[in-house]
Amino acid sequence: MDKKKGSLLSFRPDIKIVDATIRDGGLVNDFRFSEEFIKDLYEANQRAGVDYMEFGYKASKDIFKEEEFGPWKFCDEDALQKVIGDKNTDMKICVMADVGRCDYRKDIIPRADSVIDLYRIATYINTIPAAIHMVEHCKNLGYEATINIMAVSNAKEAEIDEALELIGNSPVDGIYLVDSYGSLYMEQIEALADKYLAMAEKYDKFVGIHAHNNQQLAFANTIAALTRGVSYLDATASGMGRGAGNCSTEQLLGFLKNPKYDIIPILKFLEKHIEPLKKTGIDWGYNIPYLLTGQMNRHPRSAIAATKDGRKDYLNFFLELNDKD
Repeated sequence: MDKKKGSLLSFRPDIKIVDATIRDGGLVNDFRFSEEFIKDLYEANQRAGVDYMEFGYKASKDIFKEEEFGPWKFCDEDALQKVIGDKNTDMKICVMADVGRCDYRKDIIPRADSVIDLYRIATYINTIPAAIHMVEHCKNLGYEATINIMAVSNAKEAEIDEALELIGNSPVDGIYLVDSYGSLYMEQIEALADKYLAMAEKYDKFVGIHAHNNQQLAFANTIAALTRGVSYLDATASGMGRGAGNCSTEQLLGFLKNPKYDIIPILKFLEKHIEPLKKTGIDWGYNIPYLLTGQMNRHPRSAIAATKDGRKDYLNFFLELNDKD
């Protein structure tokens, strides 16, 4: 039976766009964005109709040194307030918290005292119970919450099934399908989306997708997931993100058949900020080392190092990856 929930021409009122430029893009430049960059992106996202803007991480200052990162590694309330002000907008604010890297009991304050609406809890398959504890904490404080299972391409099917059942029985609002290594193809995305959606429908959750562009499939995989019924779609300006980057906001806005979305503010932002940023030497996006780690379902750290070193010996890099098997 065809489980598709839409087509390339469908209007889906349940769709939400989540801008992750600062959070995923911050992994490229240690979260050192100018104040003007942040404020202009916030305004551009509002005008473009983006539903959520992710400002960065809620990372522990006992683990990460403040002087080594920009403010969006930590997302303190005063830094957020400086950008958001009175928050006179329908666009919601979200922050990511990694299992084991966030002092969530200390650093996450009650929702009534925060400008943050949604916490996205990032976890590997083996730390799902800890992620659920974090979700329970966030929900008790009044926040929306998701669980984002990273590196799902390395997980066994039985592990995924068990994780989904645990998550389904938790108070979490939604679950994210995350292609951390940019290794998944559309058929795999569709199969995983169906699995996630079956749990979501059973337990009244939503499903989101976060794709990486190692094989130039981030946009295609996002759309493949959308047509199965996935509703929260991550994107970043010009695909800015760790390694090969992500599904680009401008692609997604240009595709979706919803009059509330407007590509023009994002195009203006790209002209003003992204192109000058690239000229400073900050680098992300598809290249051969990222392609190879994606094809081999590997963490992109080796490709990030090769890109930083300007390596063009692609065959040697390929052989090195094979030697690690």
